[in-house]
Amino acid sequence: MPDDPYHRLANGVREPDPTLGRVPEDSAVVEPVPPAPEPLRPAEPAHEKPKRQRVVLADPRQSAGRMRARVELEEQTSWGKLLVRDLVKVQLRTAVLLALLVLLVLGAMPVLFYLLPAVARFTVIGIPIPWLVLGLLPFPFLFAVGLWYNRLAERHERDFVDMIEN
Repeated sequence: MPDDPYHRLANGVREPDPTLGRVPEDSAVVEPVPPAPEPLRPAEPAHEKPKRQRVVLADPRQSAGRMRARVELEEQTSWGKLLVRDLVKVQLRTAVLLALLVLLVLGAMPVLFYLLPAVARFTVIGIPIPWLVLGLLPFPFLFAVGLWYNRLAERHERDFVDMIEN
C-alpha cells in the first residue's frame, strides 16, 4: 500500500482523499445503447390478457357437508365436541356392558357351585370341576370378550367415520 496515493500517511495519520470536494473536470462518457430487439411474433398485441387458469383448492368429489364436519372436528367447535362425545359415550356403553357380562358370568360360577354342591363334588382326572372351571375357563372367555369388544369398537369408529364422510 505504500504506492497508493489515497492511503499516504503523514506522521502516522492518513491524509484526506485529495479528490474530496472537487468537481471532476472530465465529463462522463456515455455509450450508446443498442435498440430493443424486435418481438418474435409481431401479430400479437402487447396488451393481450393472459389465459385464465382454473385453480382448485378443494377436492370437488368431497361434499361441503363432509368438509364442514372435518373442519368442525379439527377446530374442536361445539358441534365437533358433541360428535366426539357421542362416540366416546357409545364406546363407554359397550365397555361397561361387556364388563357387566364378564362380572355376571365369572361371579355366577362360584354361586352356582355353592348352590349346587353335587356339581362341585364332580371330578375330572381327579381334579374337582370348580378348580377347572374357575382356573382354566375364564382365560378363553376373557380373550373372546376382548375380541368381541375390539370388533365392536372398530365398528363404532367406522360408523362414526361414515357419518362424518356422508
